[in-house]
Amino acid sequence: MRRIGLDDATEPGRPASPPPTFETLSALVTAHVRAISFEGLDPYVGIPVADLAPQALQHKMIDRRRGGFCFEQNGLLAAVLESIGYDVVPLAGRVVWMRDPGPMPAETHKLLNVGIPGESSRYIVDVGFGGCTPPNPLRFALDEPQPTDLEEFRIVAVDPTGNHPLDPEVAGQLSMQVRIGDEWRPMYLFTPVPRPPIDSLVGSWFASTYPGSRFVAGATAAIVTESSRLNLSGPQLTEHHRDGRTVKTTLGSVGEILSVLDDRFGIDVDDCPGLAGRLAESLLNG
Repeated sequence: MRRIGLDDATEPGRPASPPPTFETLSALVTAHVRAISFEGLDPYVGIPVADLAPQALQHKMIDRRRGGFCFEQNGLLAAVLESIGYDVVPLAGRVVWMRDPGPMPAETHKLLNVGIPGESSRYIVDVGFGGCTPPNPLRFALDEPQPTDLEEFRIVAVDPTGNHPLDPEVAGQLSMQVRIGDEWRPMYLFTPVPRPPIDSLVGSWFASTYPGSRFVAGATAAIVTESSRLNLSGPQLTEHHRDGRTVKTTLGSVGEILSVLDDRFGIDVDDCPGLAGRLAESLLNG
């Protein structure tokens, strides 16, 4: 709890854990995305993300002051939510964000379907989608634009290739979308079918070792603030503000990038061996 800026429930006089309510869920998600950066620095320096056990995730992201990508972020939060008393169902998604039309991508994204005891409504929780992570829980309801602290999101039914709205019982595919300006942009396709732990292990291994993976090819990081999103892609730092302003800064040296990762994203760069050398190589090769 201290890592994400919430009161420590283990202090004397406090309950063992907060109650599994919507208010608790919302507070946990909001605090998580503002405190623990999305990042894929381990794959970038050649370290596969192979251990998704809760103890390993806690050690990396809590004890070592690092971030992680979707399998780590949502894996850690799932363990926390289950310990409090929520019903957590892991789901898998196919990322289509910023992709040209083409073959169906692999299921390399993890998200969570969360139920609250005593309530019929369920919520999609996803603290691991990087530059467009939903900053709040979303009701698992179709065709319902949902405002958040930043953008609007919605879940719609699509055909198996992700193109047109259809009856979900026929199509079997759902699309998570975000509103950018006046346009709804698809982020990923998913189904409500629960996924076993082995699927996360396979997806994480692929995303962290495949030469064509964006995590292997470049340094990436993202974090949410109260009124903006901060994204790093290589030397390019971009801040998208809630009021529509976008500020882009090109970082000119390895030292600047490391400083930004530490100061703005809260990442302990000393914990990632070989990062400075890999960044220098990337800057040299343009």
